[in-house]
Amino acid sequence: MKKERNKLVIAGGTGFVGEAMIKLLTPKFKQVVVLTRRPQVSTLHVTYVQWNGVDGGNWQKEIEHSDLLINLCGKSVDCRYTEANKKAILDSRVQSTLALGAACIAAKAPPKVWMNAASATIYAHEENHPHTELDGRIGSGFSVDVCTAWEGIFNEIPLNQTRKIILRMALVLGNAGGVWPKLRSLTKLGLGGQMGNGNQMISWIHEKDLTKAILFAYENEMEGPVNLSAPAPLSNQEFMKMLRQKTGTKFGLPASNWMLELGAKLIGTETELILKSRYVMPEKLLQSGFKFEFPSLPSAMKMLQT
Repeated sequence: MKKERNKLVIAGGTGFVGEAMIKLLTPKFKQVVVLTRRPQVSTLHVTYVQWNGVDGGNWQKEIEHSDLLINLCGKSVDCRYTEANKKAILDSRVQSTLALGAACIAAKAPPKVWMNAASATIYAHEENHPHTELDGRIGSGFSVDVCTAWEGIFNEIPLNQTRKIILRMALVLGNAGGVWPKLRSLTKLGLGGQMGNGNQMISWIHEKDLTKAILFAYENEMEGPVNLSAPAPLSNQEFMKMLRQKTGTKFGLPASNWMLELGAKLIGTETELILKSRYVMPEKLLQSGFKFEFPSLPSAMKMLQT
């Protein structure tokens, strides 16, 4: 049975992933509301409502009678893991989830479905065996601790009238932001060789398939964790080789671990984002009959700028 597509609410929808979702989901719903910390001018199709991601307020009324609520809030992990940044990364995820949970509990007509962003980095470093939602092994370390706390808070919020879905996202590929423009630029500079030993797996998904999968999960009674990744993960070595071919770059300087550590410090990020193996398969989506528009990296690259 087709689900109603009357009202969509997106919290934290002004980043790369959020803007991609808004662009592709707005035509699917009669009304779209975006909760944002940064004031925005509403358009004919999208209403922007200010909130701080922590406290209640007038924004809570937007939750009423919504068909789908998506929470994408969270400070970017593309930074140095100082104590201040680690606290901000965790707090921005947990506090926004708690604020939305309180609003849903207080609502007379709570959302029919609530999707909370999460990350495929919750799984352990694995180079030989893919993680699925059913047999995935949870890892350890700061990033995993953030993910488990984030998901734990979401799961603990008692909502009998709302179906809840955890969006365990792989690397999202798109032209407007995320990892693709950065890797493309590095490759053109001759720095597109393998990173580390090159064996770490990269799980990814094109932004269009991400949005299609979210709509599919909404309409097909899915719940709990859902791996949002294409069914063709590949090693860093293979990924970078394809990227060099896509950009027409013949040479790519390999980067050893110590080189990556130095570079990460210079540009203010962490090597974990590059060296951790994220080997994920979208078992729930595949078993439910979801069809990827871009199932392989070459097919996705056709839609990505060089």
